[in-house]
Amino acid sequence: MKIALLGYGRMGKAIESIAKKRGHEVVAVIDKDNPNDSIHHADVAINFSVPSAAVGNITHAIKEGVPVVCGTTGWLDHKSEIEALCNEKKGAFLYASNFSLGVNIFFALNEKLAQMMEQHTQYDVQIEEIHHTEKLDAPSGTAITLAEGILPYSQKETWALAEEAAENHLPIMAKRKPAVPGTHTIDYNSETDKISIEHIAHNRDGFALGAVVAAEWVVGKNGIFTMKDVLNIS
Repeated sequence: MKIALLGYGRMGKAIESIAKKRGHEVVAVIDKDNPNDSIHHADVAINFSVPSAAVGNITHAIKEGVPVVCGTTGWLDHKSEIEALCNEKKGAFLYASNFSLGVNIFFALNEKLAQMMEQHTQYDVQIEEIHHTEKLDAPSGTAITLAEGILPYSQKETWALAEEAAENHLPIMAKRKPAVPGTHTIDYNSETDKISIEHIAHNRDGFALGAVVAAEWVVGKNGIFTMKDVLNIS
């Protein structure tokens, strides 16, 4: 498989390493120092660029007929436009806020717990996420996905950062600390007890492997996909 890397930061380099170990070839790298590399000969593009470059990178790849796997967060106001372009061009686009196998199991567990807690209104729910200080967006895309899994079963109308949250908001507390790959915690608090579920990433390897597995899966397909499709999680 021939891969174009859109963004060449820590995740881009980790993906390159995993991809080569799995027998794939990186044929193009696009970043701020090399913005004009050609991607038309790639089988798939993997985007982990900065948020400000994501829409342009994804748009270019789709117009070139290259399937896109995207893990960049912080650009999702434009996601519907990207999906419309993908459908128009009969391309393939797979977005995940987190590619880790464990996190995607955690997403499913989060939704199941939210369904179970729907009738127990004495519990207040909140999300906490902790990431490294270099992470540009807050809250994390993973935290937003977790919130979106809870909201349909909650009396909350939407999510908000904890310091901005009103009574009808699901609060997300975003913390930045050195050298933390990613920790996400869901707490259900009542006057008598607390129920918590948590995912802790030890390093970036799980994210990189998941992105490469997603790229392997999406080649040759058309449509809009998620990691639920890749992992067959219903």
